[in-house]
Amino acid sequence: MKKIAVLGSTGSIGVKTLEVIGDYPDQLSATALSARSRVDLLRSQIDDHQPAWVNVTDGEAGAVAELAARYSGRLTRGVEGLVEMVRQMDADMVVVSTVGAVGIRPTLAAIERGLDVALANKEVLVTAGAMVMEQARQRGIRLLPIDSEHNAVAQCLQGNCAEAVDRIILTASGGPFRNRSAAEVENVSVDEALAHPTWAMGPKITIDSATMMNKGFEVIEAMWLFDLPLDRIDVVIHPESLVHSMVEFVDGSVLAQMGLTDMYFPIQNVLLAPNRLANKYESLDLTRMGSLNFEPVSFERFPCLRLAYEAAREGGTAPAVLNAANEVAVDGFLNGRIQFGSIPKIIERVLGASDTQTADSLEAIEAADVWARNRAYELFD
Repeated sequence: MKKIAVLGSTGSIGVKTLEVIGDYPDQLSATALSARSRVDLLRSQIDDHQPAWVNVTDGEAGAVAELAARYSGRLTRGVEGLVEMVRQMDADMVVVSTVGAVGIRPTLAAIERGLDVALANKEVLVTAGAMVMEQARQRGIRLLPIDSEHNAVAQCLQGNCAEAVDRIILTASGGPFRNRSAAEVENVSVDEALAHPTWAMGPKITIDSATMMNKGFEVIEAMWLFDLPLDRIDVVIHPESLVHSMVEFVDGSVLAQMGLTDMYFPIQNVLLAPNRLANKYESLDLTRMGSLNFEPVSFERFPCLRLAYEAAREGGTAPAVLNAANEVAVDGFLNGRIQFGSIPKIIERVLGASDTQTADSLEAIEAADVWARNRAYELFD
């Protein structure tokens, strides 16, 4: 029985992770759960999985008090409580599916304990990639990617040495505005931006898909996960979202990982590794899918992707600034404070004003994060 801690259990990835765990009760159990604020859903998950530990990082006080009154296990609160839970719980693997930089501290705590980390939080490696990967290397800890793109790359790399890899090709759906110009999407509504054509995700990552910032984050993640320079990590638009990513080798061979557009598959792959077990889904029928299309990406059309490459090349605290500015800008759009077209403009202005420092400590990264958030909020006016 593999004991799994699910951080961010009420988000889309967390919910899907618990679905996988529930489908393999003889092999997987949920030993700890955390939620940001959706206490009602968390309560239902507790009833279903009976975890020994639970954390609420930012829930409404009354709802958390009610949960505490009826829950018989260990309940912690806030980000510090989340780190405490990771340091003390009995688990074999930690699934980090929180949203935002809040995932950094518990990820580092899991690595310190020697626990495998299944990573679905992009911001952990975007903001603190050098630190996280170095600590994982020192302790011999596996960082297992849950994101469909990185999980696909990991599957393609199995059995191949690093020297054989020429480049990684990450696929992107293109989001809801793939065929519209930058001018045409300047003032689109929140509902339009949330209408993703192929994936069902939470609001923040759905907006990141529409701007293609999510793909920029994935480029930075791939750089750290697979130890490749940026100029060997490419992005192509693949509207059908059936090829989740590809690896091109030095002999010209290209391996692609394909599958249905459901996060169940990469999550199952990680949680049950090294085993591959049958699941409840029908097989992928390529004869029903028609053609597969691949298109180049325009930095002019998707400036957020360009900004991600630029921040990665700058290094240091620049990716942390990129992430923080993006979080603030996306939240501002979702809450009606700025237009969709203002998202990349705010991020670019914050990056341009930042003083990049060496990202050699969590304190430096968090200081850059706070500065970037404050600067981004100032640009709303």
